Amino acid sequence: MSPTPNGTRMSGADIVLECLKRLEVDTVFGYPGGAVLPLYDRFPAHPEIRHILVRHEQGGGHAADGYARASGRLGVAIGTSGPGATNLVTAIATAHIDSVPTLFLTGNVTRALIGRDGFQEADITGITMPTVKHNYLVMRAADIAPTIAEAAFLATTGRKGAVHVDIPKDVFIEEAEFNWPDTISIRGYRIPGPADAEEVRRAAEVIDAAERPVIFAGHGVIQSGASDDLRRFAEKGGIPVLNTLLGLGSISPDHALSYGMMGMHGSYWANHTASNADVIIGLGMRMDDRALGRFADMNPTATIVHVDIDPAEHAKNLPTAHPIVGDLAQVLPQLTEAIEARTHVEWIRWIDTMRNEHRQSMSVPSGQELTQQFAITKIAEFIGPEAVLTTGVGQHQMWAAQFGHVARPRQFITSGGLGTMGFEVPAAMGAQVACADRAVWTICGDGGFQMTFQEIATMVDERLPVKMAIMNNGFLGMVRQWQELFHGNNYVAVHMSQPDFVKIAEAYGIHGIRVTDQSQVEDAIREAAAYPGPVILDFQVTAEDNVWPMVPAGAALNETIEAPVRVTH
Repeated sequence: MSPTPNGTRMSGADIVLECLKRLEVDTVFGYPGGAVLPLYDRFPAHPEIRHILVRHEQGGGHAADGYARASGRLGVAIGTSGPGATNLVTAIATAHIDSVPTLFLTGNVTRALIGRDGFQEADITGITMPTVKHNYLVMRAADIAPTIAEAAFLATTGRKGAVHVDIPKDVFIEEAEFNWPDTISIRGYRIPGPADAEEVRRAAEVIDAAERPVIFAGHGVIQSGASDDLRRFAEKGGIPVLNTLLGLGSISPDHALSYGMMGMHGSYWANHTASNADVIIGLGMRMDDRALGRFADMNPTATIVHVDIDPAEHAKNLPTAHPIVGDLAQVLPQLTEAIEARTHVEWIRWIDTMRNEHRQSMSVPSGQELTQQFAITKIAEFIGPEAVLTTGVGQHQMWAAQFGHVARPRQFITSGGLGTMGFEVPAAMGAQVACADRAVWTICGDGGFQMTFQEIATMVDERLPVKMAIMNNGFLGMVRQWQELFHGNNYVAVHMSQPDFVKIAEAYGIHGIRVTDQSQVEDAIREAAAYPGPVILDFQVTAEDNVWPMVPAGAALNETIEAPVRVTH
């Protein structure tokens, strides 16, 4: 269908939907209500846009987030005014802190009622202001098209992020001309591209002079589509690569220079590599506390080269000797061209020796108990890198990062910066919509699952065959671990009596599988994969296992605590 020509007169609601089509948005996740009814009234006239009715606005927001992370395209969610809009706030903050390109559309009370405490009024523009890249309150139908065009441009360029547009109910009804802008120009907004040549030259000199260089590869490598550029850069420089949690998948774990995840639950060898490097090359990462531990003691003698598209991240937490602003997809080829070919044989040998000596600290526990590590390893082996793996937040998230064998960009989807429990189920739903040809599995905490599992009903309606593997240990596991280790085993408000998850599956008309023994795991995974619809797998795992290695809060990376010595499974 040819695009609607500029100058066509239509309602504000039609303008919104025409804008989404111009943006090539094929799916929106939403929940109707009074303030957005004029918009919903027009959906049948725009069949090119698939509307997915979620069961809670937060679920819709996380689904839009999962859709965007899995596909790289703009994710869109809709909510009504008041509680509909405020229910989106957690999802908005989750997407924004992880730099996910998302557009959140809300309705509001009519213009005459704004500021008068009308029914279901909330100042959602004010509420979301600290949690978005930008937001808008549109007071004229004529302004809808340029506003949504600009909002989408902001969400998908530069450092990507969440953008919010609020539209009063009567603006949806008001008629105006549809005028889609040919170009977007925002005063003061510049999209970084290649780096300054002199900055690249100086950084290359530092990298060439290094004896123990290391790369910290973050989410920005994936967001910029620069994974191949990262590999070429690392290979030419002979530089080992460590990943942040959200950087997993930017380089295959099977690559000779890939040394896995660093940080609070990163490997012992990765954390000590970070602590002993003489030059640190940060690529598309925030230098945050979970990745780096205590800032003051995060290798204070190292020279830091930090490439990021957002200059606000430079020297925010660590002194940066060589800050480079630019798009990694353009900067990494510049750096690769500028550096000398090196091998760093002694440095790599030192890291390899440490990894060989400390492998047991990240091994699947021996014995016959059904552990999360065992179950997640078997899931990862079965589904392979072409599947999408999402998680909630907690112990299962860290074990999924450690044992999920994340090998490609956009394979692993999790809430990093905000650490949002309940992310797992709706994010998987959104990922499945975006990647209909891929298997989508979500590793769920038994606590987080119960926050948002109402979206199973959406999966049933939309025929989305997501496989939900619940790590059921009867605890808020990560909180319990901290109470055990740092609060004298004083367990307070962490034990959870659980429902029968298989019966929940039956109630939704989907397949449920209970797994209580190691011997059942592989058959259960195959059974779930063969089932054509959504599946709940209730893995009744050990109750009080801990995630190791661990950097205690406030500690430095070189203070990483290993697991008790145990035999590799």
